[in-house]
Amino acid sequence: MAGTPVMLVGLDGFELSLAERLMDQGRLPVLKRLGESGAHMLLDHGPARRTGLAWEHVATGLSPDDAGRWSAVDFDPSTYSVRQVPTRMLPFAGALPRRTVVFDPPYFDLRRSPGVRGMVNWGAHDPGVEAFARPDGLLAEMEERFGAYPASEWIYGFVWPSVERTERLGRDLVAALDRRSDMTDWLFGERLPEWDLGFTVVSEYHSAIEALWHGTDPAHPLHGLPSGEPARRGIEAVYEAGDRMIGRLVDQFPDAVFVAFNLHGMAGNNADVPDMALLPELLYRQNFGRALMRDPVWPVTDSGVPVIAGDRRWENEIDRVLPPMLRRPGMAGRGIAALRRRLGFGGEGGDLSLDWMPGARYRRFWPRMRAFAFPSFYDGQVRINLKGRESNGVVDPADYDSACDEVETLLAECSDPLTGRPVTASVERLPRPLERGPSGADMIILWQGAPLGFDHPRLGRIGPLPYRRPGGHTGERGYACIAGPGIAHRDLGTRSAFDIVPTVIELLGAAPLPTSGASFADDLRAEPVPA
Repeated sequence: MAGTPVMLVGLDGFELSLAERLMDQGRLPVLKRLGESGAHMLLDHGPARRTGLAWEHVATGLSPDDAGRWSAVDFDPSTYSVRQVPTRMLPFAGALPRRTVVFDPPYFDLRRSPGVRGMVNWGAHDPGVEAFARPDGLLAEMEERFGAYPASEWIYGFVWPSVERTERLGRDLVAALDRRSDMTDWLFGERLPEWDLGFTVVSEYHSAIEALWHGTDPAHPLHGLPSGEPARRGIEAVYEAGDRMIGRLVDQFPDAVFVAFNLHGMAGNNADVPDMALLPELLYRQNFGRALMRDPVWPVTDSGVPVIAGDRRWENEIDRVLPPMLRRPGMAGRGIAALRRRLGFGGEGGDLSLDWMPGARYRRFWPRMRAFAFPSFYDGQVRINLKGRESNGVVDPADYDSACDEVETLLAECSDPLTGRPVTASVERLPRPLERGPSGADMIILWQGAPLGFDHPRLGRIGPLPYRRPGGHTGERGYACIAGPGIAHRDLGTRSAFDIVPTVIELLGAAPLPTSGASFADDLRAEPVPA
């Protein structure tokens, strides 16, 4: 099996439970066939899931500890500014002595990999790099032949309040995936056919699940809205289109080993509202003894969930309950998709502004606070304003634990106004604070359920606020199926998500590279035929 070509197909934002239901209905025949003919396994991404850097972990083959990066958000302790930073690390394929062609893998820095050909940032969800192609002229050639990504509006789509926008998002993502399939076939089969490793990522699963999850989850608080049924149809159509794309690749390259995988699962979003709005306001009230956020202004469902009018944006709606000093000027009619379309890199080194996030605008108060909400996309994060680390630190390092105790007690005193339950499931404090890097928080908060508001006996009620993304990175294990020449059919249980890259390297017959996982290629080999 050494030296067999490998086609690495990333399934960005893929959720196995949804796929299994569709497989049982006969609607994903290719993925079902790959799983039944080759090896399959669950993948454990561990706490690395909360970083939001899954594709950087794949592109580099490195865990957050080995890469020294636990978040895409960097904090400058001298100025209290924050920014979202693209990847600046060498992809593992850059050091791989094999011919590699890539199409649209997020966080794959093609500029730093002169021996790798292909294209990045065509239609990736959170691409993590600027658009680039090699050889020269390939980018223009692909744009002329296939055009721009047809679903840019929906990469960060906010549609649940509107049936019409929900239907459009589903249709446009299917059209984008079908065009992605055409481009992938052409690039790997015609334009750059000489490769040992092909690496492509399907990002439409990610865009669909985050925007449409309420349609496929009967327990979701937004499921009963008019957009619920078109959301279900849209997300299922995206999965069917993804299956067609994989089938075309399998038919085109029958001699390759196919590795189709995602590092972790997806489910309902439980973090946007508490991370981006509630926690910053709570810590502000704790520090200054007064409120900034006003009372809610939205109609609610029978269960008390706020509902936004169909033509409005979440960021603008949250501005309605914030004081003028915390509102973004000139935001009317614009949203995160418009701000970040085609990545939206801006500033030094291609960094992204986080000003669209309400909580990031509280940073003007951080120099005077004991603890503040560190901008986050997944679990809640808190940073202590520590002397000797932050330029205006107010907490002595000897009091680090007591400052963390204050935050933990504060959170324990909060309840969800819609359910009456505590808002936190667990709080983790991290050791060695003076060694914390620019992407590190001091405390990690796992929310219980999906709190849309906080009730505190002394600081009052915050929210409830409307949902932003119905779906998020709260699913269980990831999944991988590996099929092709020499691959045995077997269930390999659960493996570390970081084992995928070293396994691919061994399948290619290359010497091991410095990666964080361990190869399980030996477990894939078919049993020898008895003489």
